[in-house]
Amino acid sequence: MFSFFKRKKAAPETPAPVEPVEQAATPPLPAPAAPAPAATPAPAPVPVPSAEPELVIEETAERPTTEAEKKKSWMARLKAGLSKTSSNLSLLFVGARIDEDLYEELESALLMSDAGMDATEHLLDSLRRKVKEDKLLDAAAVKAALKTLMIEMLTPLQKPLELGRHEPLVMMISGVNGAGKTTTIGKLAKHMQREDQSVLLAAGDTFRAAAREQLMVWGQRNNVTVISQASGDPAAVAFDAVQSGKARGVDVVMVDTAGRLPTQLHLMEELKKIKRVIGKGMDGAPHETLLVIDGNTGQNALAQVKAFDDALQLTGLIITKLDGTAKGGVLAAIARTRPVPVYFIGVGEKLDDLQPFNAEEFVEALLG
Repeated sequence: MFSFFKRKKAAPETPAPVEPVEQAATPPLPAPAAPAPAATPAPAPVPVPSAEPELVIEETAERPTTEAEKKKSWMARLKAGLSKTSSNLSLLFVGARIDEDLYEELESALLMSDAGMDATEHLLDSLRRKVKEDKLLDAAAVKAALKTLMIEMLTPLQKPLELGRHEPLVMMISGVNGAGKTTTIGKLAKHMQREDQSVLLAAGDTFRAAAREQLMVWGQRNNVTVISQASGDPAAVAFDAVQSGKARGVDVVMVDTAGRLPTQLHLMEELKKIKRVIGKGMDGAPHETLLVIDGNTGQNALAQVKAFDDALQLTGLIITKLDGTAKGGVLAAIARTRPVPVYFIGVGEKLDDLQPFNAEEFVEALLG
């Protein structure tokens, strides 16, 4: 479960980190000490603006050590994250009779979980047939049948991110503002290093003032090189990063892009341009085009998947912030309407709070 990626080759030795392209100017030499006036206190350093929560990389001594403990810890966090939907669905089966009222209540609960009308109707039609064919008479059996149907629906979304099939593997990462894109890049970079993959980041979000600085911080924490420019064309930054990755022999190049709404057509056109320019830097790149989605956005997440997939031909999704308020049913809507693979789901800000999507685990957390 906790093997984060699928591997196709033995990873080469991680090269020594190289300084980022953009470096701070050399500070001026201190002025000679003056005997008369008292020393003026130095101004407090200005903190780097941050629109996203800090990624907690260092874990405490309580961190689970065995695979069984890790799985138990992950499932507990996932269940807590999906508790809003889980409680609504599970209560329906407590002492329930198998009648039309149960189906109506199930329909309401699924719609409230953001499953959408198409997925809800498909699940309920399939459930009615299964109850009739298997002659199910008690609520526990019907609940088990619903679990089976949901797992069947979500399993096509389950796919590992395959490393090592290109040198470097170029990943273009997009998403709307606030989806957790920068934090996700930081987590993925750290996890890839655990898989003995060398990583290079490209600060392609040149629109948001703090974006470059945020990615530089992640690069420093993970000891990863960041290709950046103080200003300029994000497509040029992406091109430089791909060329640098090829020259340095790194395993993975991750290109950040500016957050934007799918209705901002001129910005969506720029995303297409970035993808085209990356392809000029390396044939067949980007090899992965990922969309980061905030799990709290409900049916709006489905609209994002459709718009970004139409523009970029997505290869994978990362669902973040499934940490208590998210409803989770939107994955069913995605599976029915636009089945782009879900590589990872996240339930918090710590490193291990991002894990590969597993349909059976997800449904178990959703239905209990």
